[in-house]
Amino acid sequence: MTHLDTPSANPPELPLALTMGEPAGIGGEIALKSWKLNPHPPGFFLVDDIARIESVRNEIGIDVPVRAIKSPEDATGVFPEALPVFPCPLSNAAKLGSPSSDTATSVIRSIELAVKFVTDGCAAAVVTNPIQKNVLYAAGFRFPGHTEFLAELAGVETPPVMMLACPGLRIVPVTIHVGLKEAIDALTADAIIEQTRILHQSLRRDFAISEPVIAVSGLNPHAGEDGAMGAEETTIIMPAIEALTREGIEVQGPYPPDTLFTQLSRETYDAAVCMYHDQALIPIKTLDFSGAVNVTLGLPIIRTSPDHGTATEIASKGIADPSSLVNAMDMARRMAANRAAFEAAKTP
Repeated sequence: MTHLDTPSANPPELPLALTMGEPAGIGGEIALKSWKLNPHPPGFFLVDDIARIESVRNEIGIDVPVRAIKSPEDATGVFPEALPVFPCPLSNAAKLGSPSSDTATSVIRSIELAVKFVTDGCAAAVVTNPIQKNVLYAAGFRFPGHTEFLAELAGVETPPVMMLACPGLRIVPVTIHVGLKEAIDALTADAIIEQTRILHQSLRRDFAISEPVIAVSGLNPHAGEDGAMGAEETTIIMPAIEALTREGIEVQGPYPPDTLFTQLSRETYDAAVCMYHDQALIPIKTLDFSGAVNVTLGLPIIRTSPDHGTATEIASKGIADPSSLVNAMDMARRMAANRAAFEAAKTP
């Protein structure tokens, strides 16, 4: 199976829009380090408070020049010499390691601006730094997380899909941030069908896989063993697979979760659908903890993110690993190129 999303066209000559994320976390540090690792246009620009990013740079001792830009169009020219920063002033001062709801307005504004820049055609994709959800909730943020907020900003009614990806695995959990009992209660054939459709479309459009093969996990040990260890495989999962197969989507399973992620198994499919959060995240974080990328499928814009949190406990130490953010940017560029080529091929 094809695991590498090789671009089918040259990346668009537009920069990526990188959000501020939690100002007390490692977002500023990994943004600075990412610029050092890839100082080539079109690059990316950070939607942030330039005084804050200069303070982070000085506090952790990273030798990176930063420069304010007036518009996203300025970013590509600035990028070879300095990290471009589109001003998004902090509503209140931030201290590394000490999250505060006083900065929530600016965090939210940074996301809104990044989405607007992509929607307006000024940036190729949105890459989001991690947010501190409890801080945003305390300030009145009414969305469970980035994904739901981005869906509203993009005007999408169908819930978008969370995919985690690394070079050896792409995986989608049907249920996400709920307790295990609630996740089992919420599992339906319709949910599996809807998310697998979106995954299939994205594999073709954004990852240049013309005929994707999707594997589906079971819920119970041994995929239920014909009902001996649970009925969900026969009453929920198999009917969903059959419905998707009738639509022409190549879906296989349900497979026992304990064998689905071996090296030999992963070579037989392009992406996997799992039934709940940890069933999906444990294998991918075991395979590539530092490099895995969070991708939101089903949006009219492209959005990727590092697959880690704000790490406020190390935010002032200068030891944060930028690998996941670098990979998120690389994936966003490839997805943008593939999507552009896909849409161009549909044009007579």
